[in-house]
Amino acid sequence: MKYHLVALFTVFVWGTTFVSTKVLLASLSPLWILLLRFAIGFVVLCVLRPRILRLRERRHELLFAAAGATGIAAYYLLENVALVFTTATAVGVIVAASPLFTAVISALLGDRSFLSVRFFAGFALAMGGLVVVGFGAGSDDAAAAFGADAFFGNLLALLAALVWAVYSVLVQRIASLGYETIASTKRTFLWGLAFIVPATALFGGGLASPAILFQWGNALNLLFLGVVASAACFVTWGISVKHLGPTVSTTYIYLVPAITATASILLLGEPLNAPIVAGVLMTVAGLLLSQRREQE
Repeated sequence: MKYHLVALFTVFVWGTTFVSTKVLLASLSPLWILLLRFAIGFVVLCVLRPRILRLRERRHELLFAAAGATGIAAYYLLENVALVFTTATAVGVIVAASPLFTAVISALLGDRSFLSVRFFAGFALAMGGLVVVGFGAGSDDAAAAFGADAFFGNLLALLAALVWAVYSVLVQRIASLGYETIASTKRTFLWGLAFIVPATALFGGGLASPAILFQWGNALNLLFLGVVASAACFVTWGISVKHLGPTVSTTYIYLVPAITATASILLLGEPLNAPIVAGVLMTVAGLLLSQRREQE
């Protein structure tokens, strides 16, 4: 039971991170938010696990580098930039489709246990739900909802879901090698920062002044993203996957759209209308249907 609570805590926190990031975007660029968030997270993990992880084989380093490039650098950059162009509600719902892409990638790698008529029906239902949410979250005006900015933001969120699916497959591979969760997460963070730092230096623009950076709202949101959502939740997610398995743990991700939509409406004042409600329900139903195995 306790590992189910760990998974639920992790997903609840991740469902609210879209709101924190949206707030920070008023003062910081997407790249600086990314750099500061994972720098804080890396420091926390270094305190928890000061020792350096010793790899059993040199080629395993490629797995950690790929995980850092996808799950840390690329995914969160796509997510942060998407939030510039569309609502937190839309991004939260769209990225929750990552388990669908994970199943497709796993099938390409040889595991076709999830592919069935039920999977493809659920995939179609979930994708339809994402379109409906994008319409409802964009504006009450249909033309604005499908405008260039909203469409671009929703597309970036969809790409982020695909990247997270790649990362999930890599994490499963790393976990199968028997590396300790906190130490392996720290190494993944380090590789992520290796990609984020030069990108921020080249394209991140100037960092906000200390007076803005240390405003209580900005400081609290950065600490929340760095300490709780990054350092703590990447570890707790690894623990839940280890003890519950990836299939059971992934089902908790289906709560993210509802959590994000609720937090965005309450804290950011984003719209709540019939298309958003219908789209969230369609997406969650499609995800559940697609991931449900045929009865033996």
